[in-house]
Amino acid sequence: MDTLEKSMYIITLFDVYQGLLTDKQRVYMTDYYYDDLSLQEIAENHQVSRNAVYDQINKTVHKLETYESVLKLCEKQVKQKQIFEKLDKMELPKEVRKLIEALKKVE
Repeated sequence: MDTLEKSMYIITLFDVYQGLLTDKQRVYMTDYYYDDLSLQEIAENHQVSRNAVYDQINKTVHKLETYESVLKLCEKQVKQKQIFEKLDKMELPKEVRKLIEALKKVE
């Protein structure tokens, strides 16, 4: 997995599991992965060392990967999306289409 793929994977995990993180973890991850701030910039903004930011981000990434290994919510979302894409290409009765659309809205 190259750097871009890894970043996209971490962002996907973060989107799914951010509610399980602390405020500080969410802020550092958002600063780093969404706002594209450097470790030094994040450290200066939060008045901590660059190493503290580095450690916190690495621990958070590990935590996200652990959540996924246990809960597999991202994996399930990908599989659901693939199934819905296949269903969208099929000729189906109107009632079945309505049920599929209702399922897509369930989180």
